[in-house]
Amino acid sequence: MNWFKSALSSVAGTQEPIYGPEAIQSVAQQAQTTPYSVLTKDDLRWRAYQYTNVETQTFYAMADNGTLVMVQVIYSNIVGIHTTAQFNTKIFNLKGDGPHNWHSDPLYNFMFDESMLSFGADNLSLTLSDDGNTYTIKSAVNDDSLVNLTFTRSAPGFVIGKDGTSYFGTDPANPWGSMSHAFWPRCAVEGTITTKEQTHDLKGRGMFIHALQGMKPHHAAARWNFVNLQTPTHTAVMMEYTTPPSYGSTKVNVGGIVTDNEIVYAGITNSATHTDTAEDPDSQWPEPKSIKWVWNGKSADEKEVHAELEGPLGKRLDRIDVMAEVPGFIKSIAGSVAGTRPYIFQYSPQEKLSLKLKVGDTETTEEGFMFSEATFIS
Repeated sequence: MNWFKSALSSVAGTQEPIYGPEAIQSVAQQAQTTPYSVLTKDDLRWRAYQYTNVETQTFYAMADNGTLVMVQVIYSNIVGIHTTAQFNTKIFNLKGDGPHNWHSDPLYNFMFDESMLSFGADNLSLTLSDDGNTYTIKSAVNDDSLVNLTFTRSAPGFVIGKDGTSYFGTDPANPWGSMSHAFWPRCAVEGTITTKEQTHDLKGRGMFIHALQGMKPHHAAARWNFVNLQTPTHTAVMMEYTTPPSYGSTKVNVGGIVTDNEIVYAGITNSATHTDTAEDPDSQWPEPKSIKWVWNGKSADEKEVHAELEGPLGKRLDRIDVMAEVPGFIKSIAGSVAGTRPYIFQYSPQEKLSLKLKVGDTETTEEGFMFSEATFIS
């Protein structure tokens, strides 16, 4: 988010020409021959490219006691001349009766280890274990959010296609931008976050996502949908974005269903549909009130897989005005000229939704702990 504000303020008012859908080589093309690839330790390396990009490692914890937390490291490079790093933590107030415990702090003296698998900064370490199965996050960056967490992979990680990446540009051999996501969809979480008020025990389940956006964010995507559902035996994840008209308003959807031991399905034949919306008067975006997520494909043993998650989102957890801290004149220029008005809507329904899953002739239905985001940019 902070990278977005910095990047946007330096390019406010810019709008790309209409290149057409042929100017995006979607990861869907790779998935025609390789539906997904199982992640190895080598796939988890930070890229730290020397051109405009933002790279994130994001951890979502859904504790057995009902606590919902996000922890994130952002590493960004703006036009190859300004590199920053940020550490974000958010303990959601699920009751909706007060503010969230949200902190976004700049990192200093940040660096990677020689293998590019671990990251460190003053008062922070993000370390991948030698066996490549556990991340440990320790932070004293903010004394109102002291982090000591481990995320241990309990299901195989995956990327869609061969490398999980969509490429942007009119010359496929020399793309000028990219977007990629790698998932550990199901993890065992241990540890705590300590605030000034209390220590939060986060023993439970979680998800880890390593993402790289190798271009200006409002050029890559106009809208996003994301869902993370953790049930006692399954995890369902979906990440969908729609490009701006400059790339043909192309939808790119990646997702999967896993259990503790295996990938049931991973691929691109999924959908996220806002089945009920209402205009949010402050942002003027059609805020979703109900969403239907659908996963379709085949399992590794060629059984048909169909899964659905549908229902009301309930009262939103948060609405984030990404540009809230951008100077007013920049905000007005970006909004009127580039049509950029980024807002993130976050949800976790108190009434649990159920994942309906059919694999071959076997059907199961199971309630779970869900976190979802709907993002509107331009």
